[in-house]
Amino acid sequence: MAMGVHVSSSSRIINSGFSRSGVSSEPKVPQIGSLRLSDRVHVTPVSLNLSGKRSSSVKPLNAESKTKDSMIRLAATTMVAEIAAEEEAAEVVEVEDFEKLAKKLENASPLEIMDKALEKFGNDIAIAFSGAEDVALIEYAHLTGRPFRVFSLDTGRLNPETYRFFDEVEKHYGIRIEYMFPDSVEVQGLVRSKGLFSFYEDGHQECCRVRKVRPLRRALKGLKAWITGQRKDQSPGTRSEIPVVQVDPVFEGLDGGAGSLVKWNPVANVEGNDVWSFLRTMDVPVNTLHAAGYISIGCEPCTKAVLPGQHEREGRWWWEDAKAKECGLHKGNVKENAADAKENGESKSAVADIFKSENLVTLSRQGVENLMKLENRKEPWIVVLYAPWCPFCQAMEASYDELADKLAGSGIKVAKFRADGDQKEFAKQELQLGSFPTILVFPKNSSRPIKYPSEKRDVDSLTSFLNLVR
Repeated sequence: MAMGVHVSSSSRIINSGFSRSGVSSEPKVPQIGSLRLSDRVHVTPVSLNLSGKRSSSVKPLNAESKTKDSMIRLAATTMVAEIAAEEEAAEVVEVEDFEKLAKKLENASPLEIMDKALEKFGNDIAIAFSGAEDVALIEYAHLTGRPFRVFSLDTGRLNPETYRFFDEVEKHYGIRIEYMFPDSVEVQGLVRSKGLFSFYEDGHQECCRVRKVRPLRRALKGLKAWITGQRKDQSPGTRSEIPVVQVDPVFEGLDGGAGSLVKWNPVANVEGNDVWSFLRTMDVPVNTLHAAGYISIGCEPCTKAVLPGQHEREGRWWWEDAKAKECGLHKGNVKENAADAKENGESKSAVADIFKSENLVTLSRQGVENLMKLENRKEPWIVVLYAPWCPFCQAMEASYDELADKLAGSGIKVAKFRADGDQKEFAKQELQLGSFPTILVFPKNSSRPIKYPSEKRDVDSLTSFLNLVR
């Protein structure tokens, strides 16, 4: 059970300001802990004369005075104990069951979820803004009428359009975005040792760790909760189980330690098309890159426009495998072992296959090897190397099935080969597999396959390429 712990500030007793009495006209007395200086026992000094007789103004120190002195001490001790007990009782620790709250809010609107988040955490929560369609979060926060904070990670590699968009958003909502920057020494060390574009060669994780993850970690250490624009449909392979609210499983918040940070995902259950309908309806400013085909927007070297039929995350880190398309900011929501489980072991069979046209040929490894050995084929072949769990393969299923139906009886064979799991290494070494999906054309008079270089996977583009090389 995911629990978040926080102390109610309204019920906390401040030692230095506590008073057992009501409003008094007497001047306030400085206090130490919970015992006031005025509560100290005062002993009247005894004055002696030289004649050896006590002054008539001084009462004898008899048994009655000793009893009174003891009673004063006892009363003072009792009062301190009572104050300590009341302080302990007032230190009310509220344990929130966020799993239960997530279920309660599962069917709530993004506006209702946003309102609950801002109401609950006030100035200790902030919206994480990337400069893309997550501007919807700012609009929802604005609609609640509550004060809100926004922060963003300036990696130093963003598009110029994104920087201009930040400025536009600040002016539109009358806010100041709290920018977080990477450590200059770390960036300098990375670039000097590996160059400006090392991520094209050894993956984006190291650069993202320096420019994004560590600055985010610093930002979250000053908060008790944060709000993200994650949606389940953004990356079906890694984000399909995002709750609307959760105890952050990776990062720590202001109080430190596990459970010290809460993560809110108000649009987790909203589809991308609905987010855009909301933005257009509310006339919210958007990043001009969207009009150029960019859907998921990140750093300039690692983001490009996608084409019709492509999944939105396919424009991010396109040179890497589909399973690697996360930067680490939402590591706690990534199903790290899901893809592996689907490639190996018993759960592999639970993944529904794709590309189901009756005009498609399903190739085994032996079939692919035989196809590669043929130097003089009777007809050309087009083969897609795929993994059924890959969202980008799923995105092109309809167009590839349509291609198979269109080419039926034309003398061109349309086939598929599942290249994940045990076949992945073979596909990498022998079939030029880089990432899923990979499309190969086996021409009529050549044993060597030609890799389709474009990401335009619509029927017309694939047909045009076939006509050029078959």
